[in-house]
Amino acid sequence: MPRDTLTQEQIVRTAVRLLDEEGLEGLNMRSLGKRLGAAATAVYWHVKNKDDLVLLAADRVWQEVELPPLDPEDWRSTATAMAGRLREMLLRHPWLVQAISSHLLWGAGKARYDDHLLGVFETAGFTAQEADRAAGAVVTYVLGNALGASAAACLTRRFRRAGEDPEERFRETLAEASGAAEAFPRLRARLGTGAATEYAGAPDGSYAEGLRALLAGLRPAGGGTASGTSRPAPGAVR
Repeated sequence: MPRDTLTQEQIVRTAVRLLDEEGLEGLNMRSLGKRLGAAATAVYWHVKNKDDLVLLAADRVWQEVELPPLDPEDWRSTATAMAGRLREMLLRHPWLVQAISSHLLWGAGKARYDDHLLGVFETAGFTAQEADRAAGAVVTYVLGNALGASAAACLTRRFRRAGEDPEERFRETLAEASGAAEAFPRLRARLGTGAATEYAGAPDGSYAEGLRALLAGLRPAGGGTASGTSRPAPGAVR
């Protein structure tokens, strides 16, 4: 594809697909150009470098997150939906968790999400400072929860590139981890119960329970409408 027929939109869309399949380590201008049917040099007419491309790709996937209507009377359900939809996006694009730790990311997509999440708390009576802290706590919790899936995806690609069977490596690691846990009574009691059946996995329901506990502990100092009910919001992760 000649450079004058390429668009930044095409490049970014293709970069997201490449990142989903190959991760940050698999993204380079040559591979991207091949997928686009263009020379790598043609891509540079539309993006400055790889870092710029990651920034654009990250902003694109942030735009995927649907924003629920603000509801000051049931703000906890709205916050649950916001967190759940962010988590779903991060699980679709596990490279973004990697990128957050290695790139300076900003853009309209992330700003749109952050502004709406602040609105969830401010409309419920939180002060600006309280809303900042509450929003930060929610996003940090979701990012931490998505870290396991990101690590598993990264390791899977690494093992495959090395010609190894990822599933076998994970089974071996879990077996070794179980052996190490035998010396500790609480962990030993959980062996064989299914509490951890996959690498970087977590017990069923731990995400939803942790988020409920986090939101239950958040409330505006002045009272506000923080009694928010617990009916599930559309898109909420249970």
